[in-house]
Amino acid sequence: MAEMRPSMRGQAAIGWRFGCGMALFVVAVGLVLSIPFLAASGLRPSTLAAYTGGVFIINKILLVLIIALVGKAGFKQLKDILVGFFPRLHAVPPVGPVRHAIGLVMFWVPLTWSLLEPYVDYFWPGLRPNRWEYQLAGDLVFVAGIFVLGGNFWEKVQALFIRTARVTDTSSHGPD
Repeated sequence: MAEMRPSMRGQAAIGWRFGCGMALFVVAVGLVLSIPFLAASGLRPSTLAAYTGGVFIINKILLVLIIALVGKAGFKQLKDILVGFFPRLHAVPPVGPVRHAIGLVMFWVPLTWSLLEPYVDYFWPGLRPNRWEYQLAGDLVFVAGIFVLGGNFWEKVQALFIRTARVTDTSSHGPD
């Protein structure tokens, strides 16, 4: 029996692990997407609540399994696949001041409103319409705000959770 070289073993392991991880990811997304369909089917609220709670717990377990299966090499492989579909993602110009301001508004207004909603409902019942369309629109604006802020935004967010991270201003400000 021919023996595999270490580099070939690593790629074979990445292949099946990556495939299993992506399959589990599809299952996790499918479970979440099944909730609205079950709600529309007229399922009893208590059964739907139990199912939703179970999906929440199962998705957390699946997330840990996906991270363990895919690993750093798998995430790099996924990134390479996605960049292949979107070649424009390679070189993104810096975000200008107007786009940055618009992105911050799109990011913070829906986030702040979602945090204040329970208090608005408590202190001023009936003030805001409880419509799912408005909540979906707020979520879409929030996600769009992340894209408007650009790729460097994630590096800034990541730096919040790194104790030793330092802020460096790369703008070309001259001496005053």
